[in-house]
Amino acid sequence: MDFRKTSFPPALFITGIGTDVGKSFATGWLAREMNLAGHKCITQKMIQTGNGEWSEDIERHRKIMGTDLLPEDRCHLTAPIIFSYPASPHLAARLDGKEINLSVVDRASEALLSIYPHLLIEGAGGLMVPIEDDYLTIDYICSRNLPVVLVVTGQLGSVNHALLSLSAIRTYGISLFGVIYNPYFDKDKIICDDTRAYLKKWISKHFPTSLWIGMPSL
Repeated sequence: MDFRKTSFPPALFITGIGTDVGKSFATGWLAREMNLAGHKCITQKMIQTGNGEWSEDIERHRKIMGTDLLPEDRCHLTAPIIFSYPASPHLAARLDGKEINLSVVDRASEALLSIYPHLLIEGAGGLMVPIEDDYLTIDYICSRNLPVVLVVTGQLGSVNHALLSLSAIRTYGISLFGVIYNPYFDKDKIICDDTRAYLKKWISKHFPTSLWIGMPSL
């Protein structure tokens, strides 16, 4: 894939087929490649859980991007909501005795887009993670009309998780910008090779305008 010739929308939402599939690594890597190709961008962690003052995911993004923390990180525009307990946002907020005010995220995103042409927004977990009891991550994506990049892996069970996520994206009428294949979990070559080939073929058939993006091992 030639990032220099790729047209990126102002904002992309980075989600995954589940927890611990490498969304933070994929987000940092994509930001690095976009910047190297001349598409100036910054990353944001929509809601961070399991942290204190700073977002570990933002720190990971910057390390992969090859930068120190940015001024926008230090004033929390890139991690506008942080909860201490490592759980889904709705539970982490409840345990901290706080409410989630999504307008804070919206204002932070708008401020970042006033500085940078492109913004990569990393979610917490997958599409169906609750932000509030009756409000899911996919509802946020849909209401903000954000195109999505879905991070997939090749390990056993990934086809099921990926197709469920892709079906939800289609049902909600969300634009799938692309799919990033993260090879970090490629332990069983037979399974992973088949999973990668199957998903690539399935996406080319059902989402023909979406990009398949192969990510290197980091």
